[in-house]
Amino acid sequence: MKLLSFAVNEKPHVGAKLSGGVVDLSAAGYLRDFSETIRDFREAEKEIRALCDRNPLPLLDEKSLSYLPPASATAKILCVGLNYKLHVDEAHKGAGEPEYPKDPILFSKFNNALNAHNGSVTLSSNARQYDYEAELVVVIGKSCRDVAKENAADYIFGYTCGNDLSAREAQRLTSQWLIGKSFPGFAPAGPWIVTADEIDPRNLAISCRRGDKIVQNGNTSQMIFDVYTIVSFASRYIQLEPGDLLFTGTPSGVILGGEGDQQKWLEAGEEVTVTIEQIGDLRTVFV
Repeated sequence: MKLLSFAVNEKPHVGAKLSGGVVDLSAAGYLRDFSETIRDFREAEKEIRALCDRNPLPLLDEKSLSYLPPASATAKILCVGLNYKLHVDEAHKGAGEPEYPKDPILFSKFNNALNAHNGSVTLSSNARQYDYEAELVVVIGKSCRDVAKENAADYIFGYTCGNDLSAREAQRLTSQWLIGKSFPGFAPAGPWIVTADEIDPRNLAISCRRGDKIVQNGNTSQMIFDVYTIVSFASRYIQLEPGDLLFTGTPSGVILGGEGDQQKWLEAGEEVTVTIEQIGDLRTVFV
């Protein structure tokens, strides 16, 4: 099932993406909000399927929707750095032999970095080195702490596309990456969440397109730490809650890894699209 949140007359609605378009579940009488849908999905799924089976619901054109982030404003945003070997190589280019992490490198973004599909990001004059990072995002479905890797799948609600936007010079100001990762709108996610029963997260093509040019092209099978390892590791130290987002790292091809004339940072007027197999496209516009 593909579930999404979008605005109708400035009010959030819950929808389901079907092959022919999007069903507005809220308009059809579905009473749960998006956070409740994630938290109580076992019951919510029954209600959604019954609603769709009972009514021939009209389909909306997904291109016409005003998307909202597939997470609440209180969700934690956790990210994993340097989780693809080729990305580690490009990030350490010219700095000697790269050292691959022995444990997931966790950092966070503030909640007001949340952004939606087709969302815009204002490029502040406080930075210049703006960069993209296409990422698979894990959405937590159950509260959990200290979960074993072999049980981690039981706590995952689903998956979505993410773009871990970065202001590189701000990221390098201190050993903590937070300020370079938390500019407003720097955590685009969407367009919808695909529930975990429909996806094997260990083998998904993932790419990033800058305008019409493909700049990243990888597969989640290339991760150093797979999603189950990440959830298990994070839960040792952090209480994970329904709706929390875990950005799982980016393949090679970011601007940071370029050299000379190839290193052209993002500018106003550009758009970047993250595409993940079996999920869809996440588009971000820079102004």
